[in-house]
Amino acid sequence: MPCHTPVTVLCRCYPHYGIVVAVNIRRTQAQSILRALRPQPTVRWRLTLLYSGLFLFCSAGLLAITYWLFTRYAIGYYPPKPNLPLFGNPPNPAIVAFANALNNRRAVDLHRLQIGYAVALAAMALVSGVLGWLVAGRVLAPLRTITATAERISGTNLSERLAMTGPRDELRLLADTIDRLLERLEVAFDAERRFVANASHELRTPLAMMRTTLDVAIAKPGGVPEQTRALDSELRLDLDQADGLLESFLTLARAQNGHLDEHNRVALEPIVTAALTARDGEIAAKELTTETHLAAVAVAGSATLLTRMVENVIDNAVRHTQPGGSIELTLAALHSDQARLIVDSSGPMLEESAVAQLAQPFKRLHQDRVGSHNGHGLGLSIVAAVAAAHDGSLDLYARAEGGLRVQITLPAAIPQPAAAIA
Repeated sequence: MPCHTPVTVLCRCYPHYGIVVAVNIRRTQAQSILRALRPQPTVRWRLTLLYSGLFLFCSAGLLAITYWLFTRYAIGYYPPKPNLPLFGNPPNPAIVAFANALNNRRAVDLHRLQIGYAVALAAMALVSGVLGWLVAGRVLAPLRTITATAERISGTNLSERLAMTGPRDELRLLADTIDRLLERLEVAFDAERRFVANASHELRTPLAMMRTTLDVAIAKPGGVPEQTRALDSELRLDLDQADGLLESFLTLARAQNGHLDEHNRVALEPIVTAALTARDGEIAAKELTTETHLAAVAVAGSATLLTRMVENVIDNAVRHTQPGGSIELTLAALHSDQARLIVDSSGPMLEESAVAQLAQPFKRLHQDRVGSHNGHGLGLSIVAAVAAAHDGSLDLYARAEGGLRVQITLPAAIPQPAAAIA
């Protein structure tokens, strides 16, 4: 009669290796269950066990010493046996009875003392656990401070430091080392951003000279050949793309700098409406269907950067949505302190691993570098940098029905009081 256990099935299919495979499967499952039931203890738990063990060991040693001293000196005067000369010859029954009573009393006292020490040791075990937990927390408090500060520090606020105070112990040396590392990173990031901004500014001059040269060549009296005009059109298109790329570089460098020059109250609804209206021609040319759900939401920050962020998101949706597709925009207030802009665009099925990299510069779904007229590969990078500069976030998702979801979450602006508005 066949058995339906994994071992039997595998043995029938693979008579030479079935048992080994089944045992390995069961062993892997058992290891997974054991890891789930026995998670790795934290540093605080390990320190608690160490300190509690030391406290309990010292307490047990102290109780053992006091027990030995008590039995040796405090109750050592009891006669141990009724066979000494002081009992007389023959022994006096009264003295023997008195000695037996003393011995019984000694046994009772020792038993009570043992019970009291056992209770005291149990109480010390509990106290040792509590003290160990408190001491471990006290020891790890600087590390928690270092961890919390390090988590807050990102590419936009590298100027923040741990600045730990106190004695120059190992933790203080660790914090100072991290501060020096952050200082070096800040210098490197600033140098990179300055280089991008300066290079973009410097490249504008030769581009302007090339445009001027083209204008002079086309404006020559007597006309120019048709091939020259065709070459002029191609060169101007390439120059426009180069200008757009430099402008994207400058915007990205400014957003990544993290220092906003403006902290105005910016309403996002008019920006989204204006960006859609400006792209009516492209939307009509591709026969796209648009649906909007816009609420009156405002955020605090730079109007220029926020406008560029919204335009890039809508440009990305219009540019990469296939003809006849659909775009849905949702602007809503999550809570009193958050605003969210969601842009859903239809399209083919996408992989989450590829979508997660779209916010990186020059990353695309099918091209790793620039090389087409369909954008520069910096649109979503600028969106992510602008969102981060405003203490927000950009999240990209592959839609289950196909296409891409771009989700931007920003802190909402604090409503102005009525007196200030009046």
